[in-house]
Amino acid sequence: MELDETDRAILRILQEDARTPFSEVARRIDMSSATVHDRVSRLEEAGVIRGYHADIDPKAVGHGVGAFVGLRVEQGREEDALERLRGIDGVREIHLTTGEWDVILRVVAADTDRLRELMFDRIAETDGFSRSQTMVILGTDYEQPGPPL
Repeated sequence: MELDETDRAILRILQEDARTPFSEVARRIDMSSATVHDRVSRLEEAGVIRGYHADIDPKAVGHGVGAFVGLRVEQGREEDALERLRGIDGVREIHLTTGEWDVILRVVAADTDRLRELMFDRIAETDGFSRSQTMVILGTDYEQPGPPL
């Protein structure tokens, strides 16, 4: 789908705050609410807008520790291993990568004891991985949701 500048303006506003009423979006880009509604519907149908989500602070809901986990996948076991990872509570993101690690996970846990359990009892026990490295997140300096528009 080809995006024009109006689509990008709408996306920027919704990316900043997905709860912005269409009437406010329309006012900010000098368009009717009906036109904004139609454009947003088109963007949703085309899969450009994949959903609307609350940005929840992990610490506020008991997940005070985050980590990145690099995994080396055994040849021919990728799909099965990735499927098992998707079912592990605490695994928030799974990225297929190039370089030293075939897969990089972002995980969360209540504390370092729970992180250790997650790593040793759940992830390390998953068949299909030959090596791992865990990098605990000490803090996040900058985080920007969504792609640049």
